[in-house]
Amino acid sequence: MTPVSELYELGTKLFNEGKLDEAEPLLREVIALNPEYADVHNKIGIIYSMKGELKKASAHFERAVQINPKYTEASLNLAITYNDLGDFKRAEEVFTTAAQIARPDPHALEPFIAGKLANEHYKLGNKYLELNMNDEAITEYKKALKLYPKLPDGHTKLGVALRNKGLTEEAIVHFIDAKTINPAYGPAWVQLGLTYYMQGLTGLAFEEWEKALQDNPSLKEAENYIRLLKKEEKQ
Repeated sequence: MTPVSELYELGTKLFNEGKLDEAEPLLREVIALNPEYADVHNKIGIIYSMKGELKKASAHFERAVQINPKYTEASLNLAITYNDLGDFKRAEEVFTTAAQIARPDPHALEPFIAGKLANEHYKLGNKYLELNMNDEAITEYKKALKLYPKLPDGHTKLGVALRNKGLTEEAIVHFIDAKTINPAYGPAWVQLGLTYYMQGLTGLAFEEWEKALQDNPSLKEAENYIRLLKKEEKQ
């Protein structure tokens, strides 16, 4: 029989590599041999959640929190799952408890919670942006960045929403912030170039798109813009 420690290490490795179908049977075997692994229950809960089996997911998140009440990640996963199940009251209760445990003082969020909350605001902002509800999108993106300022995608999407409102200069600031946080984040370069192009600054636009393509040759959007720009120059 394979030792629990080896099953745990291999299951965790496969999980971290995104090989969830391979990880699941190993992690379930770990639980069968030792049901007190809180992080394994959390991982199995995530796997079920990604399959859309929310009730099974919640059962494992619940068990993880029972084993370790200070397990912030499992608590947040449980709150999100309750929310997806429509059990908003329990979701709020779990989140409030997790926040109280993880918050060393009433004015500071634990970084992991801040990141999770920022991601939820970011996702909601994306939904508003898709519906062209730019004011609402801007509000959500700003909430996300207040919680977690170093989100290059958050700054970029906020820039897009601001540009849609005609707030070009403010949009440019956020595109540059995104580039500063992560110079390899191609979409920030692409959107900054597009903003310059919309202002008639084709030289600056070309520089941004060319740089984006140099760092990320698979960035088709930048490639297409450069092709169109060259075509316009020929005409």
